[in-house]
Amino acid sequence: MRVGVAQTFVADTLEENERTILQLAEKAARRGVDLIAFPEMSLTGYNPVTLTAPNFEQDLSLALERLAQRVQELGLGVIVGRAERWEHRCFNAATVLLPGGDTFTYRKIYLTEKELPHFTSGSQPLVFSFRGYRCGVIICRDQNYPELARQLRDLGAELIFILAAHFYPPKEARWKQDKNLALPLARATENACYVLLANAVGSHLGLISLGRSLIADPDGALVALADEASECILTCDLKDRL
Repeated sequence: MRVGVAQTFVADTLEENERTILQLAEKAARRGVDLIAFPEMSLTGYNPVTLTAPNFEQDLSLALERLAQRVQELGLGVIVGRAERWEHRCFNAATVLLPGGDTFTYRKIYLTEKELPHFTSGSQPLVFSFRGYRCGVIICRDQNYPELARQLRDLGAELIFILAAHFYPPKEARWKQDKNLALPLARATENACYVLLANAVGSHLGLISLGRSLIADPDGALVALADEASECILTCDLKDRL
């Protein structure tokens, strides 16, 4: 099985983000990728104008339907970050769309201080099976908490996908680079599993994210590392278990 992560720009509009995800998903399929993760909030972005639009929920539902349909056509699994409204609450979520028709959604558990006024914390971990592998999903700040990664490993996860959007003021983005590289490597080493980080790149709402998406193997060694400025796809081949 070939797995990967996409490093993408996050735009202000749902329409533009959907177009980016579809284009990169099609490119990944041409490269033989079976399962690929996109960054945190990569489908919806964080712009309040978009998230509070009257038709947001309907437009998001239609976008997810189109993505699910294209997943079926491509035979590719995707994990996309997005906002989710549920019972008058809003979650920072990741939705898994698999070519067999299965879907799963994870809600970020460890929110940042800036997110707390706008989002509700999730409470349940997510591990799903795909082509013989058990895959876990966490979002951005969740990576800071080794007990969550350990919980996923205890549930059988052999791969942990981290959806991130490390948006900070420019100076903070620079000095946090080492930490945001070290933590995924630590989670891989501690749990003897693959860790795949999909991070955003570029500016959004006056902040910047410096990319450096990565794939780490179960020994904590870097398999692939992206640059700080480009949209790209990183991949890694695993032993086929079909």
